[in-house]
Amino acid sequence: MSGPGSALFDTPIGRCGIAWNDLGVTAVQLPERDEGATRARLLRRRPDAREVTPPDHVTRAIDAITALLGGVRRDLSDVVLDMQDVPPFQRQVYAVARTIPAGETLSYGEIAARLGNRNAARDVGEAMGQNPFPIIVPCHRVVAAGGKVGGFSAAGGVVTKLRLLEIEGARLGETPTLFASLPLAARPRRR
Repeated sequence: MSGPGSALFDTPIGRCGIAWNDLGVTAVQLPERDEGATRARLLRRRPDAREVTPPDHVTRAIDAITALLGGVRRDLSDVVLDMQDVPPFQRQVYAVARTIPAGETLSYGEIAARLGNRNAARDVGEAMGQNPFPIIVPCHRVVAAGGKVGGFSAAGGVVTKLRLLEIEGARLGETPTLFASLPLAARPRRR
């Protein structure tokens, strides 16, 4: 390869971006308000990456991400990531997050417990907020205690997180539907 590369690609949720080097994928960018904003945010993370045609292993990652965002269950655990710039604790958090299957969730506290420190839930949340590999490291599958959504740092925030979870068929806690949360007398009647 001739240095770090990047590419934008179409998905069912919008135009995403990916960057890589000889060691693996270095960043993934979810859609921003437009293609220019997506490109700019990706390049803020990886300013050394120039837009080129992706090599085969990156094309396979793009195809898997696109399928997953289209509702096809895909396991992205075989996508090689370059984590040389990622702090050790975050690497551990991301390794656990990558084990969460599509359609399922773990809480920040559950990940902390799996890492041997139940009191590190806030640190897990911070690591998720700094995740340079969204979708490949499925930070959208990491939720707050009790199945509450928690935060999400991608464009669109929690709305984007909920959309990703919906695409995967995940259920969060006992979240009522709009009509189920209304008193019985106020619910619409079926005809």
